[in-house]
Amino acid sequence: MRIRSVISALALVLGALFAPGFGVLSTATDAQAATKITHATATSMFRSSGITWSSSGGCSDRNNPTCTSFDQLNLDTAKGAQTLRSASGCGLNITGGTETGHASGTYSHWNGYKLDFGKATCVTNYVKNTFTYIGVRGDGAPQWQSGAGNVYADEGNHWDVTFYNCGGC
Repeated sequence: MRIRSVISALALVLGALFAPGFGVLSTATDAQAATKITHATATSMFRSSGITWSSSGGCSDRNNPTCTSFDQLNLDTAKGAQTLRSASGCGLNITGGTETGHASGTYSHWNGYKLDFGKATCVTNYVKNTFTYIGVRGDGAPQWQSGAGNVYADEGNHWDVTFYNCGGC
């Protein structure tokens, strides 16, 4: 009977150590189950925070690369944009969401982790003066990381932001 108690306790401790989002083996970039939202929910959230969006195609079809779609956006990504807006005080215009045409990967636009923001002096100054420079990405884009672990890549004409979480919302 005593050995069963020890094994049960050990299983609980190991379960806590290895569970996503907990324990010593987790990082800010561990893939977590994400709550997905609709385009309508995201636009409502953005509108309420004074965040604008635009698309070169003037559309929101997720399967059209000239559109800007928020279908299947992670809730934390939308909240992260709201946090950026409120913390920086800068105007934000989203130019890329979950539509096809971006690079693939676990933490991709398609999977709801990324948004592109139009380049503006206010946003650029905020990112570069507030976050930590972490070097260049494989494609040469310089990157900064927020205290929450979100990564801001300067792609020349826009900011490509990976939201691992809501940034302290």
